[in-house]
Amino acid sequence: MGRGLDYIAAHMAKEKTLFTCNDCGGTSPRWLGKCPHCGAWNTLIESVAESATPSKNRFAALAPASEVTTLADIEATDVARTPTGIGELDRVLGGGIVEGGVVLIGGDPGIGKSTLLLQALDALQKQQLPTLYVTGEESGAQVALRSRRLGLDGSQVKVLAEIQLEKILATLTAQKPAIAVIDSIQTVYSEQLTSAPGSVAQVRECAAHLTRAAKASGTAIVLVGHVTKEGALAGPRVLEHMVDTVLYFEGDTHSSYRLIRAIKNRFGAVNEIGVFAMTEKGLKGVSNPSAIFLSQHAEPVPGSCVLVTLEGTRPLLVEIQALVDSGGPSPPRPSGGLERDRLAMLLAVLHRHAGVACMDQDVFVNAVGGVRISEPAADLAVMLAITSSLRGKALPKGFIAFGEVGLAGEVRPAPRGQERLKEAAKLGFSVAVVPKANAPKKNDKAFEGLSIHPVERIEEAMALVRGL
Repeated sequence: MGRGLDYIAAHMAKEKTLFTCNDCGGTSPRWLGKCPHCGAWNTLIESVAESATPSKNRFAALAPASEVTTLADIEATDVARTPTGIGELDRVLGGGIVEGGVVLIGGDPGIGKSTLLLQALDALQKQQLPTLYVTGEESGAQVALRSRRLGLDGSQVKVLAEIQLEKILATLTAQKPAIAVIDSIQTVYSEQLTSAPGSVAQVRECAAHLTRAAKASGTAIVLVGHVTKEGALAGPRVLEHMVDTVLYFEGDTHSSYRLIRAIKNRFGAVNEIGVFAMTEKGLKGVSNPSAIFLSQHAEPVPGSCVLVTLEGTRPLLVEIQALVDSGGPSPPRPSGGLERDRLAMLLAVLHRHAGVACMDQDVFVNAVGGVRISEPAADLAVMLAITSSLRGKALPKGFIAFGEVGLAGEVRPAPRGQERLKEAAKLGFSVAVVPKANAPKKNDKAFEGLSIHPVERIEEAMALVRGL
């Protein structure tokens, strides 16, 4: 036992143990409940200090230095994009892969990250582009077995099973692929550090080296990142600042549908989403995602209202369902896909300005299809669905609504309201209650068959719905 303690002491003297904050990246010589740098609680993670003789180029800049010049003198050109051949993925990326771009994609285990990337690499390889798939979690035989399950027989995608950063960089230099996938960044380690793979220092260092290699060589690199149980990308937050694009894979493992959302994109719009269906042959893009989020009712039912929401540049029709039932003194306010605090605020506005009281009622609100709605334009649809359930009267067939509701009871306009209305008219909806500022100024053939009712206040909307 004494010998074991002596060995541990000698090992710690040789490699000093540090504790690194998972949020800000700051370090502490001992464990603390609260980070001394950013003040966050329970974020310090044990790691090992870097080697005493680091490489001279370890802290090289991600881009070469340039002379000071004005913005007017810099020649700006459009970024060339290479479509992957998967339409929904190209939509989220902003049109395709950018030369030298670095993409970070995260999602729950088994949701389909590796499947989608393998399909994308195969499609790019068929365009005569050199590709490389670096796997740190599977063997080459396992990747080949998956490709055969996906129907990618005879695929010429090159595979490398390696987790050492230096060997990966050497392979990238030798192979010169147009796009490379690193699956996953948490398995890669550098010999310049003595800490274990997956530690904060290793993830940050390996990502910096790979980003530097992408900018220098023009190879587009896709990093697969693990997520925590809360759904956030594991590793230091600086990892998301370092890359060009951050994508999140969302979806219920019990459902065949998957959503991929752009949280950050230096080459395109953020909050764009791509919708996929998981099949026996891999992920397939869904051309009409609104059909997923609309329940098929033979006749209108109380407590249901269709919302036209906006995800990036894509308008989506989502069914909002509400159930109001008698409750106790402290009724619950659960909501699926919507913010719970905003639901409480909307119930207060509904009571104060529209005379609809739900103080002693259990109120359940859900967005059909597992979609998450964070924009305030859902307020009007949520309030109409709650009122419909409380009174037991269904809204008219083909009814849609959108608009933000303020604390004073006013109905505020939603961004890009014309596009929302055009999407509803295209899908055959006939009645729309919208903010007055979003109503079209003149007759437009794009809105034929859609009766638009503009409102300025929530009580106007309630009176209008009662008369329909």
